[in-house]
Amino acid sequence: MSNHLFDAIRSAAPGHAPFIRIDSTGTLTYDDALALSGRIAGAMDTLGVRPGDRVAVQVEKSAEALILYLACLRSGAVYLPLNTAYTLAELDYFIGDAEPRLVVVASNARGGVEEIAKPRGAIVETLDADGSGSLLDLARDEPADFVDASRSADDLAAILYTSGTTGRSKGAMLTHGNLLSNALTLRDYWRVTADDRLIHALPIFHTHGLFVATNVTLLAGASMFLLSKFDADEVISLMPQATMLMGVPTFYVRLLQSARLDREAVANIRLFISGSAPLLAETHAEFQARTGHAILERYGMTETNMNTSNPYDGNRLAGTVGFPLPGVTVRVTDPATGLLLPAEETGMIEIKGPNVFKGYWRMPEKTAAEFTADGFFISGDLGKIDRDGYVHIVGRGKDLVISGGYNIYPKEVEGEIDRIEGVVESAVIGVPHPDFGEGVTAVVVRKPGAVLDEKAIVSALQDRLARYKQPKRIVFTEDLPRNTMGKVQKNILRQQYADLYARP
Repeated sequence: MSNHLFDAIRSAAPGHAPFIRIDSTGTLTYDDALALSGRIAGAMDTLGVRPGDRVAVQVEKSAEALILYLACLRSGAVYLPLNTAYTLAELDYFIGDAEPRLVVVASNARGGVEEIAKPRGAIVETLDADGSGSLLDLARDEPADFVDASRSADDLAAILYTSGTTGRSKGAMLTHGNLLSNALTLRDYWRVTADDRLIHALPIFHTHGLFVATNVTLLAGASMFLLSKFDADEVISLMPQATMLMGVPTFYVRLLQSARLDREAVANIRLFISGSAPLLAETHAEFQARTGHAILERYGMTETNMNTSNPYDGNRLAGTVGFPLPGVTVRVTDPATGLLLPAEETGMIEIKGPNVFKGYWRMPEKTAAEFTADGFFISGDLGKIDRDGYVHIVGRGKDLVISGGYNIYPKEVEGEIDRIEGVVESAVIGVPHPDFGEGVTAVVVRKPGAVLDEKAIVSALQDRLARYKQPKRIVFTEDLPRNTMGKVQKNILRQQYADLYARP
């Protein structure tokens, strides 16, 4: 039987060669990883997971967590990674919407998650950062030679949830074909080979760390240093042994804060890649001056994987995300009319290619609304293509905030703030932040006489929102600016507070 994505991964696996170089705890070879993935797939089969069933995963980053993803591919299950910062209230929605057969969480979260999952018919097992847990206990008794499920290019491999500025979170359905085509394209475009050693400090519940970093490594037969989180000193210490770093702009800002970062430190690195949030031109220039390396910035989305990339050879222009990847078509249209715009004119970015997702989970009307009649996905991002063909992202049609590489949707945060006693209304915006790219900022109108300060609002949100969604600053105002239709003019607020994080 053929398993579209996993067959390619298996074919590229170089046997006894290292796959995961774990900080201070040893090395996992490709053979080790394939054997463990077979055992975990067997354990899931014993638990009743069948092809097409969803497996929701909210665990800390570990080698075993990555291999659980491979096991899902092998078993034909649909992998559903969930941010480790999500609260139980947030998990309740995702589990209710996706209806997973199996939910895998950390041991200390099992009790709370079972209360949500069991009434919906889901099984809950555990996996901890040290590789222990009930799922691994079950896997020990399973054979390594699992018979892979038959999966075609059009079968689902994963669902990643991405919220909108209004309405409920949407599950982006990604197929085996979506993931394989994009990973092979990136492998070739960035010239990744079995000789490469990637510093992997990204989370693995996100497209960047899971599909870009991991799938590209696997399909090149390369290896990775798997770090539980980003630490500038640790990353710099690993650079003499590594050849690549994939990161978000925050990584590069923090590396530049280290006196250890210089040309000697990066002498063995051939490629620095940045994505998930806009990289400031100042960061690009300073990094190049310090290291001699021009960071390669690229552009992707949960729904599309990667769309564009600055070139491996040639000018990597600061403030751009490069050219459309081979096989991917990017165009800019007038948001009002849908007509194609010429070079240098700003409009809506639309994308078509084998990387583009199948649609939103159980939302056919929303799926239809996000595609044009000729099959282009309407990204919601505003941009332009210059005369040399470089794509520029110049804004967002939706009020999305990207902070530290994470997407934050203002409507969700505003809803929680507006529930707080003493709040009339709020507007959440993203403004430039020296470390995170954009800082989540709440502008709040208090009720007359309300005794409410920044600390009280932060405290009220702690158990309601994942930490990365919580505002970094809260400012108070008498009223919010509105247009004649009563809509809050967030562009005015962004201008008003543009230097908030630069103020003493």
